[in-house]
Amino acid sequence: MNKMIYLDHAATTPVHPEAAEKMFTLMKDVYGNPSSIHTPGREARRILDEARMVIAQTISANVKEIIFTSGGTESDNLAVLGAALANREKGQHIITTSFEHHAVLDACKFLEREGFDVTYLDPDINGMIHPEDVKKALRDDTILVTIMFANNEVGTIQPIKEIGAILSGHQAYFHTDAVQAYGTEKLNVNELQVDFLSASSHKINGPKGVGFLYVKSGSRLIPRQYGGEQEQKKRPGTENLVSIAGFAEAAKIAGHSLNERIAHYRHLKDSFVETFKVKGIDFFINGSLEQSVPHVLNVSFPGTDVEPLLVNLDLAGIAASSGSACTAGTLDPSHVLTAMFGKESDRVNNSVRFSFGLGNTVEQVKEAAEKTAEIVRKLLSD
Repeated sequence: MNKMIYLDHAATTPVHPEAAEKMFTLMKDVYGNPSSIHTPGREARRILDEARMVIAQTISANVKEIIFTSGGTESDNLAVLGAALANREKGQHIITTSFEHHAVLDACKFLEREGFDVTYLDPDINGMIHPEDVKKALRDDTILVTIMFANNEVGTIQPIKEIGAILSGHQAYFHTDAVQAYGTEKLNVNELQVDFLSASSHKINGPKGVGFLYVKSGSRLIPRQYGGEQEQKKRPGTENLVSIAGFAEAAKIAGHSLNERIAHYRHLKDSFVETFKVKGIDFFINGSLEQSVPHVLNVSFPGTDVEPLLVNLDLAGIAASSGSACTAGTLDPSHVLTAMFGKESDRVNNSVRFSFGLGNTVEQVKEAAEKTAEIVRKLLSD
């Protein structure tokens, strides 16, 4: 059996060997609780503090502004629910987009049931939210704006810096879900003027089950859990030290190789698209090739259906997806593509997301694109 060509790095990534080695060493040798004052506890605290410093530096934040969580979903929930509920006496209006990750969308739906008024901005056909639309939606009673940095299904990068500038003189807090951008884009929270930023370890070749939320100093945020003093009383519970250290190691590696990886992933994406052109199949790119993260490519194949496409890709040894891994197994069409093209569009049912990462080569990508083209032709002829 041929080795699987893994092109679903936007869903999750393999753990980097150096991060895995770091975790294994800690599992064997460091067992103290970071909150304990004895020697094993102090050693654990030192490792935790070092990891927090590494993570803070990746986004130009202060170490005290990093809250470790169980991943992107918890970070999004803590930011959206925590900020909204802490500031509701100032207003109950929230602005978000219709194609956010469900960690944000479902949190906003919950807040609507609690009496909040949520405005959902629609993207254009390239998957872009325009700053002027945010400005038009802004009200005196708006307390939170939450817009993802890069869409997880089509990869389009949003004008977060421009939106941050619009909000700089307003009472509203600004949150961005940067899960799909962290590790592949240069992020500076001060330049972006965001108050909250979410990221996840397993998207950057770290372990699953750990992430962080950047909370700008002075921001009002109530915790969603109770029971301890950890993480500045924002996220109680004994810290997942081994995974946090693995996350920091992966973040360090990602930072050191950022420019090299950006260039490599763009080359892979271009090679993939060029192979489709050479093979002469009909396809459309969903989103913007130019204004997108380098590792995500969402492609529509007219006349096909996504389910047999994915099954045949899997049988051919290619791992890809129809969108967010958090909604895998559902029969509902992509809410992202529906927001971009409308529910009547064929693209919501014939699009596949290919995403590149650690271990992918140009040869692999060309082989995968050639096999994909063959599968598309076969499905169209059946």
